[in-house]
Amino acid sequence: MVKEKAFVGKMLQDIYPHKIDNHYYPDMVADEKSYVFIFRGSDREKEVLLFEDQDDNQAIPSLSDIVERLKIDMDNTDELIYLFKIDEEKYFLFPYYEKEISLKEGTWTKVLNARREGKLQDHQVFALFTAHHLGEWYESSRFCGKCGAATKKDGAERAMVCTKCGHKIYPRINPAVIIGVTDKETNKLILTKYRTGFAQNALVAGFTEIGETLEETVKREVMEEVGLEVDNVRYYKSQPWGIASDILSGFFCDVVGAKEIKMDVSELKYAQWVAPENIELQTPGYSLTNEMMKLFKEQGYEGTKMQ
Repeated sequence: MVKEKAFVGKMLQDIYPHKIDNHYYPDMVADEKSYVFIFRGSDREKEVLLFEDQDDNQAIPSLSDIVERLKIDMDNTDELIYLFKIDEEKYFLFPYYEKEISLKEGTWTKVLNARREGKLQDHQVFALFTAHHLGEWYESSRFCGKCGAATKKDGAERAMVCTKCGHKIYPRINPAVIIGVTDKETNKLILTKYRTGFAQNALVAGFTEIGETLEETVKREVMEEVGLEVDNVRYYKSQPWGIASDILSGFFCDVVGAKEIKMDVSELKYAQWVAPENIELQTPGYSLTNEMMKLFKEQGYEGTKMQ
């Protein structure tokens, strides 16, 4: 049985006292207070439309903002796609993927920057990442992957249905692992940095392959990225990571045999054994990776024992 660990950080999905209701309500209708996400661009350049208030904080626009402050005809709100609720706040997607939107007000902000700049409330950062996940899926599911015909929304569940062959498409969720590789003897943890993209400290990580358990993913990714064998693979906790459509599972594991790191230079530019006192954490600290690093920084190897 997994022993509950002491709370060591606040991850993206930790929005208490707020609570997300991700049940799909197909008949949900937007009102003037409903929040509306409008995205443009793709991949790491994906942008979201935000407004700034008088205190220089950012906010997701409401339906009334869309109607009153933007040059968008919203007489037919049936085109809005219901996403989810947080408490009693309803969130919708404005699904014009290819339409150029002319702004009177508002700012296009990179989705990744919206988290880093810290101008959104915590629960709305989580809402943004989750909306991004669903928005990417809706955009990529407009046509059937089997016959190429157009799709439509299913009337009962969160799915897209082919109008020709009836094939159903459900939201894609990519399983991935975050791995804290530990050395019990020296009380150290392996930190990495990617060769491109994210520039801060990270842990070994990777996606689960077809026919592979999560534990097997841990062992394979550690061998591929840093050339080490590990055992005593132990689960920590998980995190939804909508920016990449992922569900992340965190594990700690122990190195066995040789401890010399043989880094995959095509993927990493840094991989080293690091003592707790020398660990530099990520900013801001929303990620499962950062919480695992923080746990080791504060409690060392002893904090990673899952019993």
